[in-house]
Amino acid sequence: MGKVDIKEELAVQAATIENTEQEGNVRLTKNMSIQDMVKVMMPEIRKALPSVITPERFTRIVLSALNNTPALRQCSPISFMAALMNAAQLGLEPNTPLGQAYLIPYKNKGQLEVQFQVGYKGLIDLAYRNGQMQTIQAQAVYENDVFEYEYGLEPKLIHRPAYTDRGEVTYFYGIFRTVNGGFGFSVMSKADMDQYARTYSKAFESGYSPWKTSYEEMAKKTVIKQALKYAPIRTDFQRALSMDETIKKEISEDMFMVQNEEVEIAA
Repeated sequence: MGKVDIKEELAVQAATIENTEQEGNVRLTKNMSIQDMVKVMMPEIRKALPSVITPERFTRIVLSALNNTPALRQCSPISFMAALMNAAQLGLEPNTPLGQAYLIPYKNKGQLEVQFQVGYKGLIDLAYRNGQMQTIQAQAVYENDVFEYEYGLEPKLIHRPAYTDRGEVTYFYGIFRTVNGGFGFSVMSKADMDQYARTYSKAFESGYSPWKTSYEEMAKKTVIKQALKYAPIRTDFQRALSMDETIKKEISEDMFMVQNEEVEIAA
């Protein structure tokens, strides 16, 4: 295995790394830290990274995520690495003010693991990579806004925000329009959104969940995902959506092919 250029910040302080080159395999030990794993697995990481992200850039993203969310250091290293690889292969930066993606630590079957979640802005970015999309957006509706919508053969959506004193949030909606004039939208009430988050977001109760720190953006992401169910989207975008809210424990040149772990949230 060739020498890997890793920053001094990732130097191993007190860990045992068991590395074997026999048949090109790398052996990972149970007590290996995240920093150790980055160093040992860099040859495999190099193969899996997209061309736009260098190993050096990946290393900086690792450090940034650990610094921004220290609890990630207590999580299973392989679940952390897999979540980072999900983000890297989608071209999204996790746990930054950009809000593109999140690495969320929480207990799964008694062990702290990392779940990968696409953020609202990350979803928008992925959707716009589809050449058929002209407009994608989501909005929050407040109780003093003028808001009307209808589904059916002649769908209609009207939203006129109040100039001042808009009141509390009552609805969220997401819309899309394609380059050929097709469109669609989805509307959810605040109550329905809360119920959806509790039912379908496995990490909803985690203190690090973006539902706790960025509720409105996660609500907007949800209505956009609902609206895009009726949009002509490419296979690569569907694959990206399938990686949202997953835990994985394997590194691959195509993280889409890695089986998702079953999630069981502790009470």
